[in-house]
Amino acid sequence: MSEMQFLDDGPILAKGMTLLDGAGNKMEAKEEAYLCRCGLSDNKPYCNGAHKGKFDSDVRA
Repeated sequence: MSEMQFLDDGPILAKGMTLLDGAGNKMEAKEEAYLCRCGLSDNKPYCNGAHKGKFDSDVRA
């Protein structure tokens, strides 16, 4: 099963998903990928922890 979880004050945790770049090419990814949503990572689309103390977001359904 594939799922995405928006972690409090942090990245999106994507499990069991195929990631595609802007041109539709498959990107290398592991079973779990932490995706940046703050825009501060130097390793986009992946999170590198640059958000710590600089990004606030608690997503609730």
